[in-house]
Amino acid sequence: MKNQIEQLKKEKNAVILAHYYAPAEVQEIADYVGDSFYLAKIAKKSNADIIVFCGVYFMGESAKILNPEKKVLMPDITADCPMAHMVTDGIIDEMRKKYDDLAVVCYINSTAALKCQSDVCVTSSNAVNIVKNLPNKNIFFIPDKNLGRFVAEHVSEKNIIINDGCCPIHAKITADQLRTEMDNHPDAKVLSHPECEAEVLELSDYIGSTADIIAYTKNSDVESFIICTEDGVNYKLISDNPDKLFYYPKPHPCCADMKLNTLESVLSVLQKEDREVIVEDTVRTGALVPLEKMLELAK
Repeated sequence: MKNQIEQLKKEKNAVILAHYYAPAEVQEIADYVGDSFYLAKIAKKSNADIIVFCGVYFMGESAKILNPEKKVLMPDITADCPMAHMVTDGIIDEMRKKYDDLAVVCYINSTAALKCQSDVCVTSSNAVNIVKNLPNKNIFFIPDKNLGRFVAEHVSEKNIIINDGCCPIHAKITADQLRTEMDNHPDAKVLSHPECEAEVLELSDYIGSTADIIAYTKNSDVESFIICTEDGVNYKLISDNPDKLFYYPKPHPCCADMKLNTLESVLSVLQKEDREVIVEDTVRTGALVPLEKMLELAK
């Protein structure tokens, strides 16, 4: 399958992008592996005619919005992110009426329709810096309450209104689960994603995006870590640090949607060129504004 995928990539001038949470065998055959922000930038710079995005649907949408002339395919187009939809209808309009000088800041983990109603997109890597640099005093942060709370703690000079949404995978990691791992591995550093609940972050030695966590482990002299994020990141952690040990809260945080990206589905979508991401022009132009603003402010 790997040889067939490689041959089809060359024949069709295709590039394969994979998120860190995709299965290890998919990350292994991808041309680029990263978090959502890195992959958004790569999609925009790519000279490929076809982008195969091994992630969840909002990622494929973002790639299509940034590259309307390219064909964006998903190995499994049903792979979705529940948090991407967690904003109540009409609440953005309500907030704009209630608060003067409001900026709607939209985590990139959101639908294209939500991006259309937003002023700027952010990722977990750049959210704090972008919110700090916005001229607005009032910020409505959607859709993730945990990342919104994390931003509020670091940008206390602004009035940050937090939406009630979350990543089900990160939210299921509990402080008790983490304490068990800490008791079992007392020398390990705890590294957590800001999508985790507050009580987990309070126990953590370091809080950062998936890419930040990867960089931390590579640059640290510590030999063991407890990782509070989706376990697909383990492939990159072990690749970068073959002599270090990585532990996860039990049960392992695992996104079933991300695991729908398989070698079989990658090969199939390259052969058939089906499962294409389609974004209507009106939605694309509306969602492009906050995405391009994110890329500009994050430079």
